Amino acid sequence: MAGGRWLVKQEPGGPRGYSFDQMKKDKETVWDGVRNNLALKHVNRMKKGDLALYYHTGRQRRAVGIVEVASAPYPDPEAGGGRFSVVDVRYKRALKRPVSLDEMRRKKEFAGWELLRISRLSVMPVPPAVWDEVIRMSEAAAE
Repeated sequence: MAGGRWLVKQEPGGPRGYSFDQMKKDKETVWDGVRNNLALKHVNRMKKGDLALYYHTGRQRRAVGIVEVASAPYPDPEAGGGRFSVVDVRYKRALKRPVSLDEMRRKKEFAGWELLRISRLSVMPVPPAVWDEVIRMSEAAAE
């Protein structure tokens, strides 16, 4: 599989909420606001051309689309000091249907994945088998 695969989380109705529908309208945005040290490590490993599942948190808790990393990581211009990094992301496509967290929990392919173990983590890698299964699930009828 070419390039890295990631999951990025956003709460559409939250105080800094940004929905996938808004992402589609904007076409490209800065993925900022990441403050957790482990999530920042993941941001700093992202490369231009990598893909990410766009995941709605809050009451929805589901993967809804795919975005492409459109830049290398760079210092967050809003944070100052260079401690925090951001990347630009570009809309790619919506999933054929959203894949819920409950569906993921029922699949053995997802056991041990950070999404199920560290629920507060906002950026995380997606192992190839997990990526492939999310895409497969999105193309199948609801389970």
